[in-house]
Amino acid sequence: MFIDKVRINVKGGDGGAGCMSFRREAHVPKGGPDGGDGGHGGNVVLVADASISSLIEYRFKHHFKAERGTHGQGKRMHGATGADRVLRVPVGTVVREYFEETKETGELIADLTRDGESVVVARGGMGGRGNIHFVTSTRRAPAFAELGEPAEECWVELEMKLMADAALVGMPSAGKSSLISRISAARPKIADYPFTTLVPNLGVATSDDYSFVVADIPGLIEGAHEGRGLGHEFLRHIERTALIVHIVDLTGDWEGRDPLEDYRVINQELALYADELAARPRIVVANKIDVPGTEEVCEQLAAQVKADSIAAAGGNEFAPSPIDPKLYRISALTGKGVDQLKAAIATKVHELREQARQQQKLANAEFDNVWEAKRLRRDAQFSITKLSEGIFRVEGGQVERWVVQCDWENEEAITFLQHRFKRVGLDKALAKAGAVDGDEIRIVGRAFAYDGGAGEDTFEELDF
Repeated sequence: MFIDKVRINVKGGDGGAGCMSFRREAHVPKGGPDGGDGGHGGNVVLVADASISSLIEYRFKHHFKAERGTHGQGKRMHGATGADRVLRVPVGTVVREYFEETKETGELIADLTRDGESVVVARGGMGGRGNIHFVTSTRRAPAFAELGEPAEECWVELEMKLMADAALVGMPSAGKSSLISRISAARPKIADYPFTTLVPNLGVATSDDYSFVVADIPGLIEGAHEGRGLGHEFLRHIERTALIVHIVDLTGDWEGRDPLEDYRVINQELALYADELAARPRIVVANKIDVPGTEEVCEQLAAQVKADSIAAAGGNEFAPSPIDPKLYRISALTGKGVDQLKAAIATKVHELREQARQQQKLANAEFDNVWEAKRLRRDAQFSITKLSEGIFRVEGGQVERWVVQCDWENEEAITFLQHRFKRVGLDKALAKAGAVDGDEIRIVGRAFAYDGGAGEDTFEELDF
C-alpha cells in the first residue's frame, strides 16, 4: 500500500534526576558532596532510508517515545543515557511541525533528500545535576540536586514526495502507464478507462550509459490545482522531479477531447499549483501516432510546442528554453519512437543532475541546523499574561523546565531557582508587566508571591 502522508506524536526520554549525596568514609573528614548526575534522555531521530518506499509503518502506530535516562547515585556515579528512538522514513520525506489541537501545520523542520540524512524531532531531557555542581565559596555543602529535565513532546507531519528524475504527466488515459512499462521494469495496471492509476508508480529506465528514475503520475484534470480529482495528492509528487514529460493523447480518448486543449490545461494546472513548475524543464510527447487520422493534430501540436518554447525563452528562437522545442512522437502501444524518447530523457536528466550538483556545492543548506537555531531561540523566550487583578501567568520552555526540575521539598533548591529567574530578567519583566508586591505568579502548576524589593520570593504549590 502506498502511504505518503502521516502525523505522529514523538517524545524524547526524560532526564534522570541528579543525586544529593555526601562522601562518608572512615578517616575522610569533611568528604564533601559526591552526588552524581542523572543520565540524559534519548532523542527521537528521523533517518532517511532508501530501502523504504512508503510511510505505511506509521499508518496505525502514531506514538513513539525514546528511553529515559537513569538517576545519578552517590560516589559521583552518573546515570546512564537513554537510547535514541530511530524512526526510518523514505528518502524524500518532508518533516513539518503539526499542531494537533488546531489541526494546522507549522514550520518546516527538515527535508530529507539523501539516504542516511537525519534530523532530531524530539530531544531528550538533560539529566539533573548532582550536588557536586553547586559548590561555591559560600555554599560549601549544597544539600540539593536538580531533578531530571522533562523531554520535548510534539506532533510532526511526515509527507513523502517522490524522488524521481522525470515525471510523466497528462490527462487520464493519455498512455503514461503504458509508456513507463515500455521504458522500465515497472508493471502498473493498464486499462482502457480513466483513472486506472490511482497512486504514483516508479520505474528505473536505462539508455546507453545513463539511467534515470521515472514516475508515472495519476491523470490530472482541469481544476487539479484546487484539489479536483485528488489534484493536490498527485501534483505534489511532481515538485521534486527535475524533468516533466508531458504526454498528450492525439486521439482525445473516448471522450473526444481536443489534444491541443488538453496540452493547454495541463500546462495551466502545473503553473497554477506552483510558480516554479511553469519554468521546470520539460519534454512534450505526442502519443498514439499509430492511430490513423492523427497526423494533422500532431503537426498542430508540434507548432504550438515550438511557439511555447520561443515564448519561454523571451521571444528569442535561439535562446535556451525550459521547453524542448522538438515534439517527440511515439506509440506506447507498438513501441515506435520510444527508444529515441528514452535517450532524450536520459540525456536531459544527466544535464540537470550536473547542474544540481554545482548548485548544491554553492548552497549546501542544512535544514536541521536552521531548525535547531530557531528551536533554541524560541525555547529561551518567555511570555507574561495577566489572568486577573493580581494574578499573572508565565509561559516559556526554559522557565517551565526549571520549575519542573526544582526539588520543592528543599529550600536551597528553591532559592537557587529564584536566582535563575533573576539572571534571565524575569523579575524585571514582571514589574514591567504591572506586577506589584504580593501578586501571585503562576508557572506550570506552581505559584509564588511576587516581591519586587530586596526580599525573597515565596513559593507554594497550587491546584489549578
